[in-house]
Amino acid sequence: MRLLRARQVTRRCGPQPGRRVYDDAVREALIVLWEASDRICGKRLRPLLPILVEAMERHGHLQRMLEVRSRLLAMSAATIDRALRDIRRQAGTAMHRRSAPSAAIRRSVPVRTFDGWDDPPPGFVEADLVAHSGPVARGSFVQTLVLTDIATGWTECAPLLVREQRLLTEVLGELRKLLPFPLLGLDTDNDSVFMNETVRDYCEKVGIEFTRCRPYRKNDLAWVEQKNGAVVRRTIGYRRFEGLEAAAALARLYAAMRLFVNFFQPSFKLAAKARDGALVRKRYHPPATPCQRLMADPRTNEEVRRRVQELRTTLDPVRLLQQIRAAQQQLVDIADRPALGETGKPTSPTLEQFLSGLRTAWKEGEVRPTSVAKGTPKRLRRRPDPFAAVTTELRGWFDPEPWHTSRELLERLQAQCPGVYPDGQLRTLQRRVKEWRREAAHRMVFGTMSADPALAPGDGERTLVSNVANSYSQ
Repeated sequence: MRLLRARQVTRRCGPQPGRRVYDDAVREALIVLWEASDRICGKRLRPLLPILVEAMERHGHLQRMLEVRSRLLAMSAATIDRALRDIRRQAGTAMHRRSAPSAAIRRSVPVRTFDGWDDPPPGFVEADLVAHSGPVARGSFVQTLVLTDIATGWTECAPLLVREQRLLTEVLGELRKLLPFPLLGLDTDNDSVFMNETVRDYCEKVGIEFTRCRPYRKNDLAWVEQKNGAVVRRTIGYRRFEGLEAAAALARLYAAMRLFVNFFQPSFKLAAKARDGALVRKRYHPPATPCQRLMADPRTNEEVRRRVQELRTTLDPVRLLQQIRAAQQQLVDIADRPALGETGKPTSPTLEQFLSGLRTAWKEGEVRPTSVAKGTPKRLRRRPDPFAAVTTELRGWFDPEPWHTSRELLERLQAQCPGVYPDGQLRTLQRRVKEWRREAAHRMVFGTMSADPALAPGDGERTLVSNVANSYSQ
């Protein structure tokens, strides 16, 4: 090739003009939509974009720019992930209960495996409990009851103040009122809170088909187990919640989260799975929200379609996300109250402030308050100060001659007070002298500074001063 072009370089370097399709305006709009969708991946965000853009324009959160909108809707999932790559880079165990249920109750409840569903209609759900016990599963703490529909992925959550079978049936009755379709089947694990006469008789009374999974086979409850992590743990975190106040805050959070997840959070659904030796090939349906799957299912009656459509037209995804963030912050305040106290609680932003913050929220890293680690209190002195009585005298020796070492000061103190200060207290005195030297270095540099801002040192001088102070303190 070099011979053919006679050693002439014809290759152009640098960006080629006219090749860029998505400009900064499209990228900024994509960032806002990504934040409004609770930071989901490109494959899930791509089918959500038409719904989200239409909802945000209807509520006045986005301007109606036809060119930007057309380019946003033309972006592929891979392009969305590439456009958000740098943004994502900058944005930053539960106890296994081994309760033995009654053998007679278990024998009366039929077993259903992972492959035993055979495409059921909407209404057959899997149920599980998520414990909010924190690092220690001791005492009483709040738990979350999770219901996940097999056909549509519709998810409902509700807090349980205590693990009690009568309370479980009451909460299950309230969740049946929230479901857009009748509850036809309930599939649970072998936990004693499910495997009892109260729950079994309740299901028989209201006409619910009650089944259970195989013991120690968590994959039999794969649908609800996936929602335990993707919905509950991702939103609530791993803090410990106990008491009526925490249960009420969780109920308010789930009231907003159920609408946001079921109407504005697309998810994948397994279509087929084939095994070739040790290799398993899985094929998924296109990502869709539970609401979309419910509307597209031919077994959904017209009354359910009408009620769901009326509810969907009234929902504002940005307002729902704002309510979720406020409830998450309230949960963090409740869980961390003994360590952080009652002061310094952040205020909840308004809807306008929250919407404007979506453009730059990726710069602050993790935005879910429940995902931020609990602050550890500062470790204070646990033993009495051995030099409390002679601190003034030691400081009087140090100030006129700050070049003396901690060992020399301790030897002088031992000579003055024999048998009172052993050699094992040298490290404590070294830390004390280190602080005194840092203060002396600060006085040497900044003690005679003028109050005039024009005479203040510049950035380079401040850096030099800081280096001198650090080296002197060492």
